[in-house]
Amino acid sequence: MTSTADKVLIIGGGFSGMAAAIELRRQGIKVDLVEIDPGWRSYGAGISLGGATLRAFRRLGVLDAFMARGAATDNVDICIPTGVKVATLPTPRLAGPDVPGNGGIMRPVLAEILAEATRAAGVAVRLGCTFTRIEQDAHGVDVTFSDGSNGRYDLVIGADGLYSKVRESLFQDAPKPRYTGQGVWRAVLPRPPEVGGAMMWVGDKVKTGLNPVSHDEMYLFVTEDRKENTYVAPSEFLATLKGLLARFPAPLMQQVAAQLDSGSQIVYRPLESLLMPRPWYQGRVVLVGDTVHATTPHMAAGACIGIEDAIVLAEEVGKGGSVADALAHYQERRWERCRMVVENSGRLGEIEIAGGDKEEHGKIMRETMMSLAAPI
Repeated sequence: MTSTADKVLIIGGGFSGMAAAIELRRQGIKVDLVEIDPGWRSYGAGISLGGATLRAFRRLGVLDAFMARGAATDNVDICIPTGVKVATLPTPRLAGPDVPGNGGIMRPVLAEILAEATRAAGVAVRLGCTFTRIEQDAHGVDVTFSDGSNGRYDLVIGADGLYSKVRESLFQDAPKPRYTGQGVWRAVLPRPPEVGGAMMWVGDKVKTGLNPVSHDEMYLFVTEDRKENTYVAPSEFLATLKGLLARFPAPLMQQVAAQLDSGSQIVYRPLESLLMPRPWYQGRVVLVGDTVHATTPHMAAGACIGIEDAIVLAEEVGKGGSVADALAHYQERRWERCRMVVENSGRLGEIEIAGGDKEEHGKIMRETMMSLAAPI
């Protein structure tokens, strides 16, 4: 059976774009990838990953690299602000019996691993370049690039993130990213022996946690309510984060607060969400990842569902048949799973902001994890 497409363009070199490139090349499809950032950088501190993401890494062939440079553990301990453990959230070993069900890694390290795999797959990567025009007909897509060159493709994949220019050009009425009323702080710290896995401390209005990201580092996250999406000056980061941690008298959290300094790579990000209604494609141009379903980090599943998009899309393209059928099947397989993650993560944030029902919060987390455990 011949592939649906012989030549594919991917616009955006983030996690989902790189995953799509790797999977399409595995099928022998010629792939061009353009990334607007000339340094192909990934910003941020650590990232938490569930078992479904590690399963996807195994499919992409990057699991060994992740295990060598990141951290994988089992379960998540849930504590109250004083440090008393009140529950343990199990994390099934979805990537195989030999791979723990939970993980963490520095975002730039994960980006580097995927970039190495993308180049090794034979993808033609152009950095500091994006599209300026997309025109399509029944047989292909003509693309004009910012460097003045042109190309014709059987399929174009928009993987350029939350503020996607591909989405904007394709769907003028598409929804805009929505601020959710929360922000998240992250920092990187040395990992003490007592942090053997992921841990969370849940307060009335603020939640904090730790997750190993390598053999000797961990990352701290703190989620807080902020009614307005206002700018926070970097000069305020350290004092603000220490103030938030003062609400958690647990000895370990106070030890963490004392360790924070100007070298802790503190970052702050307002939490935004987006769920684009169907269709996710128009003709021979299709969207994946944050371009259509950007989620808050409450279920640590944003990277997961974006990478899964790439895997499913490549599977459908590889089956042969028409582009229209391949994109329709991709959308059908992805819609409900991605909708569930975005809406359930958003609901968790609403409960936290309102100081709402912790039983509902726990139920949503358990049910979402069970759904993510299902095959894609």
